[in-house]
Amino acid sequence: MAELRHATAAAAATRASSSPAKRDAESSASSSPFVASSSSPRGGGGGDGKDGAPRSSAPLHHQKYHFPSPLRSLLALEDPRSPTASASYRILVAVVACLFVAALVSAPSVWSRINAPYLCRKDGIRLHCPRVNERESLWENPHAAAASWKPCAERRNLVPENETSGYIFIHAEGGLNQQRIAICNAVAIAKIMNATLILPVLKQDQIWKDQTKFEDIFDVDYFINYLKGDVRIVRDIPEWFTEKDELFTSIKRTVKNIPKYASAQFYIDNVLPRIKDKKIMSIKPFVDRLGYDNVPMEINRLRCRVNYHALKFLPEIEEMAEKLATRMRNRTGNVNPYMALHLRFEKGMVGLSFCDFAGTREEKAMMADYRQKQWPRRFKNGSHLWSLALEKRKEGRCPLEPGEIGIILRAMGYTKETQIYVASGQVYGGSNRMAPLRNMFPNLVTKEDLSSKEEIEHFKKHVTSLAALDFLVCLKSDVFVMTHGGNFAKLIIGFRRYMGRHRLKSIKPDKGLMSKFFGDPYMPWATFVEDVMITHQTRTGLPESTFPHYDLWENPLTPCMCRA
Repeated sequence: MAELRHATAAAAATRASSSPAKRDAESSASSSPFVASSSSPRGGGGGDGKDGAPRSSAPLHHQKYHFPSPLRSLLALEDPRSPTASASYRILVAVVACLFVAALVSAPSVWSRINAPYLCRKDGIRLHCPRVNERESLWENPHAAAASWKPCAERRNLVPENETSGYIFIHAEGGLNQQRIAICNAVAIAKIMNATLILPVLKQDQIWKDQTKFEDIFDVDYFINYLKGDVRIVRDIPEWFTEKDELFTSIKRTVKNIPKYASAQFYIDNVLPRIKDKKIMSIKPFVDRLGYDNVPMEINRLRCRVNYHALKFLPEIEEMAEKLATRMRNRTGNVNPYMALHLRFEKGMVGLSFCDFAGTREEKAMMADYRQKQWPRRFKNGSHLWSLALEKRKEGRCPLEPGEIGIILRAMGYTKETQIYVASGQVYGGSNRMAPLRNMFPNLVTKEDLSSKEEIEHFKKHVTSLAALDFLVCLKSDVFVMTHGGNFAKLIIGFRRYMGRHRLKSIKPDKGLMSKFFGDPYMPWATFVEDVMITHQTRTGLPESTFPHYDLWENPLTPCMCRA
């Protein structure tokens, strides 16, 4: 029986070894390129056939592939206890460890970018923005670009005085800066017509309601003496003229209907004959009544001469402004740079813009009533204002809110410690509206914060004196930032360009593009920061080449500046 069982087991083994499945498996394994060659069970080098003859070499496409030792170990094709496999495992462990450390180091940065908040997080009336590291170029423009231009409008050829063709008289309307532009234009047209200019009267403005006279703000003697080689200027109407009260009321003594941005030739053809006939004429209105690119270059250079050299504030205003600027730089006990922020968000500006701003229903209703009362023709029934407000915001014609300019400044890299001088009237919405900006930049101060009650009281007699202080402190700042257009901002930027302070930045935000960014609910903070930096690389106050219908007051390069 034992023999029978042995014979039966041997027969079964023989059948299994010769089965088709077994043969197919062996054939597949031997021809696979992923199986390493091994010695025959007998230990022969090439293995013997059934008859003991050596096997012939297999074709090239049937040869077995030999993996590098580390990969063979990784794929478990080599005994892990062999010395080669042990070295391979050590290399593999070192590579994995390095990758793990790199991932561990970069994980916080990647995670913060993936989960960056949309701009800033709002907490009630406070905004919390991610911190941005302060950059080296926050305060100055590149030296090479800033040093390539210098002022040259003070050059002039003094000519003998000829007989005058007559006298002209104007009322300089608006706020201080609009009045300043009107004075420059008045000197220019006096030169064009070879007329004598009577010292302009600063007309009471509807908003400012100020009774300031020319001599309350500007140094009259310096003004007249500096320009004596260009035009004749007298302090008052000549005594021989007896119709002084009718000068601005009599039709026969007033030149009206002068088009905006009129050419020099228009004055020669239409105004000069009347001056020669009547001897004294007033010009009304006189806001933007002289063009820029349709007058001789020398006339534009004269306007620069008036603006940047002849119009000087009274010494007491200059001295007080210097004190305020010095106190701004020494607020922390050390000499630090400071930023001047011209914040245009007064009630009148908000109303006049006809833009829509964040606020409660009650605030919006009150603003609608205010607009209807102040500008009834533009308001009509108010039904068209919503679409108009959206269009104006997309075009960048709406003032930036305090919180919006705060977000932009934080994205540019200005830190919480930045010292900021705020030149502004009463901000619409009061402290609640200012809270987001003050939370991001707590070092916000005004001229009232920097001066004693006795010091500032002297200047409150004239609203334009307070505006002059703001003007000079902004002019002396290390960085000037505007939030909306207007004469104040463009005169400051033009002054800084002309006087060589364009090496310090004057930032003009791209309000249209910023409104698009603010309206994108999916824009992460890192992307916003990058876009803000790229957008404003060329909006930092460097002199620019002029273009047709350019604004001389903001960009005086072509007529008034020369290559350094």
